[in-house]
Amino acid sequence: MNFLRSFRVLSICTLMMPLSVTANNVIVSVTNTSDVQRQELVEVGLQDVYAKLGIKKGEKFIVKNALGQQVAYQISYDGKLLIDAAVRPGGTADFTILPGTPKDMKTIVCGKQYPERVDDIAWENDRTAYRVYGPALQRTGERAFGIDVWVKNTPDLEVDKRYVTELSNHSKIEELKKAGKTDEALEVEEETTYHFDHGYGLDCYKVGPTLGCGAPALMSGTEMILPYCYKTYKILDNGPLRFTVQLDYNPFTVGSDKNVVEHRVISLDKGSNYNKMTVWYDGLSKPCEMVAGVVLHSEDIKSVDCGENYVLYADPTDNPTKQNFQIYVGVLFPNGVKTTKTMMYNNLTNGNAGHGVGVITYQPNEKYTYYFGSAWSKNDVRTFNEWKLRSTEYLDALHSPLKVSIK
Repeated sequence: MNFLRSFRVLSICTLMMPLSVTANNVIVSVTNTSDVQRQELVEVGLQDVYAKLGIKKGEKFIVKNALGQQVAYQISYDGKLLIDAAVRPGGTADFTILPGTPKDMKTIVCGKQYPERVDDIAWENDRTAYRVYGPALQRTGERAFGIDVWVKNTPDLEVDKRYVTELSNHSKIEELKKAGKTDEALEVEEETTYHFDHGYGLDCYKVGPTLGCGAPALMSGTEMILPYCYKTYKILDNGPLRFTVQLDYNPFTVGSDKNVVEHRVISLDKGSNYNKMTVWYDGLSKPCEMVAGVVLHSEDIKSVDCGENYVLYADPTDNPTKQNFQIYVGVLFPNGVKTTKTMMYNNLTNGNAGHGVGVITYQPNEKYTYYFGSAWSKNDVRTFNEWKLRSTEYLDALHSPLKVSIK
């Protein structure tokens, strides 16, 4: 009897003990409190996932949707689990995480440096591609400062193929020209250049000595101190769902501060028309005005909208009469700006008429975050009005993020 009584007491005590903090799976719930459909990457604390699953850092796991299908995910450089979540208005989407080896994941977002093309760093997602210029270009003396846009009308990765096709034919074109075969050289160039659309997009956005699409610049009085090419870089995330790069720039002078250094962290997510930009400056001794914005081209200086916390523009491309389409660009300021406005040049510079910018009072050592991006009228955004709607909804989403909880 004593044994039976002891067994019963032990059994009751066991039942009353708290459950283990580990489980064979974890449920991540993503809730959309807005009245519009949402699809975007959500971030989950990776350490919470490891702890609740009872697995060690680096051990493999699987993420499934509510239908039991495996979905792609990414572990970011800063310790987040990234999941691409689609959630209906007022709805909740559940994802199950469990130990195991995931299937191969298709890369949707990626980028790299191209030393063969004067140190460009180019990156892309399923909507658009971008590039910044490197030290090799600066050494040539070419004045290309801001952020470039390469339009796409395919979700497939195209940038690497464009560089290979373009660069591998340069020598052939030059040989034909030297041989006097001008027509043949022109034919090869037209078939291989990434400045023409071969059915999947092209490079037709003019940057030059401007902010291009979304670069920042400190102000000296009424003049921008335009950034030049990056000095060093570090790719922090490289797909399948997010690309992140840190860029560090050469020292420059602002007033009495002789050694100011700019740093940027840029990231682009799957499905997004906008990049996230965080910028900060070392070496500033006092507050300074900073701007971020887009170049305005002389062929169209009217299609610009400077809102309370955004600047949007319908860029006419480098050849408006022959291209007959538009590139929609924009900069969003979810954390607020002093003002937005146009800053026009007194004289045209290679068709650059000025900029549409947001003005920020930058505080020393502050990390300021804003967003820059683009779309193409031959792809996912057909009109400027659509671009305005997409951009304002993107801003709304930044102010009302999807709610993530771990069960």
